[in-house]
Amino acid sequence: MSIGLLLVAALVLGVERGCYVWIARAPASFQRGCAALGARAGEPVAVVRALFVAFKVLQGAVFLGWCLAFADGWPVPVSGVVLALGAVLMVAGQILSTLVFYRLGPVGIFFGDRLGYDVPWCRAFPFSLLAHPQYVGAVMTIWGFFLITRFPHDDWIMLPALETAYYVLGASLEAEDVEEPPDRSPSPVRHRSRSVS
Repeated sequence: MSIGLLLVAALVLGVERGCYVWIARAPASFQRGCAALGARAGEPVAVVRALFVAFKVLQGAVFLGWCLAFADGWPVPVSGVVLALGAVLMVAGQILSTLVFYRLGPVGIFFGDRLGYDVPWCRAFPFSLLAHPQYVGAVMTIWGFFLITRFPHDDWIMLPALETAYYVLGASLEAEDVEEPPDRSPSPVRHRSRSVS
């Protein structure tokens, strides 16, 4: 395995988490950045949505690039048990993510609570069980993908472990005290009812 390739992947994948921490912790700064871009950029929630799509494409490209970089054994013939476990993780992860979108809607998902929108607290499943169900879903999907595509090669665990650390750190940093967006009175922290993966 190449340490250099891992460092490049870590830098590229870290941009997403860093951006979301910025939005969550300094929403007024993010809003000023959106305003500086002008009307073309759209409302801040629309900008977050566009960033989400771009980051998912980038994440997918890094994962595919990783698999191709170690293509000496790709695609890997996996056992039925590994394939089943990977598929279960991916399906369960996507179900969690989909439920979060369903429960919160686009404004709630894309930092609307931090960007001045009134986003009601969600206590329904999956929030009744998990503080960050979409992050858990994303991590489950990533582990499932790499189980199916790279296990049992030595490199299979590297990006899932990195992404798990990023999501845990991101969730922790997003939950810290934040600056209040302009024109909004303080409200209870709502970070658990909103998450972007």
